[in-house]
Amino acid sequence: QVLDFGWPDLHTPALEKICSICKAMDTWLNAVPHNVVVLHNKGNRGRLGVVVAAYMHYSNISASANQALDRFAMKRFYEDKVVPVGQPSQKRYIHYFSGLLSGSIKMNNKPLFLHHVIMHGIPNFESKGGCRPFLKIYQAMQPVYTSGI
Repeated sequence: QVLDFGWPDLHTPALEKICSICKAMDTWLNAVPHNVVVLHNKGNRGRLGVVVAAYMHYSNISASANQALDRFAMKRFYEDKVVPVGQPSQKRYIHYFSGLLSGSIKMNNKPLFLHHVIMHGIPNFESKGGCRPFLKIYQAMQPVYTSGI
């Protein structure tokens, strides 16, 4: 059985996608004792780190002795083989997901609308005293606006 949960490189998956991935992995692993999950990634290994870290949180919900051993093995693999989650958004989403599992964060299913972006002060990235801000806005993982360069 192969499932494709891909998302664009250097992006964090939506929380709904993280939930779907963890549920699919958990269902498969609990169906038959000999089932295993193989994760494959064609890009930044930090994306794989998001999935592994999210599942480590997810599997702790109903921890049995066997799950505790599996969690330990997964943690060792994660620390040895997977690049640590490096993008700030990836780290943030792992914390969001953990909050969802603990009940301290609730998902908002109402749409959000971006009406404007305000920048307070202009950082001095160039020697001439200014910068060239660039803005790219995504909706459902698709770019809907790109500012001029």
